[in-house]
Amino acid sequence: MSELNQLLLDFDYKTNFNEHDFYLSKSNSNAFNLINRWPDWDKKILNISGEKFSGKSHLANIFKLKSKAFLIKGNKIDNSIFKSLKIHESIIIDDFEECNEEEILYSIFNLIDQDSKYLLINSLKPINEIKYRLPDLTSRSKNCLYAVIENPDDELLFAIILKNFSDRQIKIEKKIINFIISRIDRSYRKIDEFIYKIDELSLKKKKPINLKTIKEILKIE
Repeated sequence: MSELNQLLLDFDYKTNFNEHDFYLSKSNSNAFNLINRWPDWDKKILNISGEKFSGKSHLANIFKLKSKAFLIKGNKIDNSIFKSLKIHESIIIDDFEECNEEEILYSIFNLIDQDSKYLLINSLKPINEIKYRLPDLTSRSKNCLYAVIENPDDELLFAIILKNFSDRQIKIEKKIINFIISRIDRSYRKIDEFIYKIDELSLKKKKPINLKTIKEILKIE
């Protein structure tokens, strides 16, 4: 890991993941409304899918606070999970694609059904579009509620950029945010890359964050 990367990781940003800090827009309203409807779901499993940095983890944290859910990352799933599943009514699987234990996943789906528990799954794409080895898991993945987080609109872009600057205690004018919005790709990943470059310039090169700096990052003459 480079010195800069370590510096950025060590820098203590205050990132808030509660419901009041979630910005609602057309891009994410379906997912947000389903989280708020819990436990009044038509099915016991909700799958929220979307690009990385699209707010899935924020929604998972809101659900965790509401339901006192047990959260586990996909790459941490093994047979030891069943002890936790037995004592929690709600489960969250984050980064679903990182789990290769299809037999365990199938058992989790069965347990949710048998014990009338709730399961929130976060994934990059809808889980019913993933190719599985187990035909039974393919079938199970089709019996869920689905909410797709779409690419951000201008309102959401503004809120995301403003929140990232606020988390870093960087003051920025509204006109500069609008300038960024008019020139940045409509992608959560691109926004994250942009914010990382802001960190790089402000922390490593000690440059002020102004229109000249923004143009430098966006490679605008």
